[in-house]
Amino acid sequence: MTRRRQALIDAETALWSRDPVLDDLMRRHGPCQLPSPAPAAKRFHDLAESIAYQQLNGRAAATIWSRVCEAAGSDPVTDAGLLAAGPDRLRACGLSGSKTRAVLDLAERSASGLLPLGRVGRLDDEAVIELVTAVWGIGRWTAQMFLMFTLGRLDVWPTGDYGVRAGFARAWGLDELPDERGLDELGEPFAGSRSLVAWYCWRAIEAKDSART
Repeated sequence: MTRRRQALIDAETALWSRDPVLDDLMRRHGPCQLPSPAPAAKRFHDLAESIAYQQLNGRAAATIWSRVCEAAGSDPVTDAGLLAAGPDRLRACGLSGSKTRAVLDLAERSASGLLPLGRVGRLDDEAVIELVTAVWGIGRWTAQMFLMFTLGRLDVWPTGDYGVRAGFARAWGLDELPDERGLDELGEPFAGSRSLVAWYCWRAIEAKDSART
């Protein structure tokens, strides 16, 4: 068993013993499938890809992103590859002007060392968020997804995520959706493992949507 799998099992055990709702969610949806931390070389790629995918459906975003990778000359993409491609070629791939500006700002910060992606694995969550959100066009939610799905952090609580709010309300039987401050307080008992709670909230809302079809 990998160290990552053991860490998830330990976190799940602590959660289900603490809350019967989470115990039920785990029984319904199985073990948490949050990924292991990505290799350091993939960190830049994941952030650039997250920009390309903003506010697009999966198929359209995938098409544009494949063109960007081709223009940058590699997959995973690198800061040097995007900078060499330049704004005109990136726009021709289908990136909007704002997304082109964002990925190039990301590339410039990475290349200059302002965003030391090789070292962010040693920083705490808020320090990573501060660095990542300094990039033009990247907000707190994107930084939190980077923490969860690229760095593999287990205590991220994305209170601004609609799916987490809706899933929590559904699973815990709340009469209305909590706002960000309310969800922050509701998540306090699960400190240390809130990424897992968020993952199960997403599963809860997906199950609701599936039941409608």
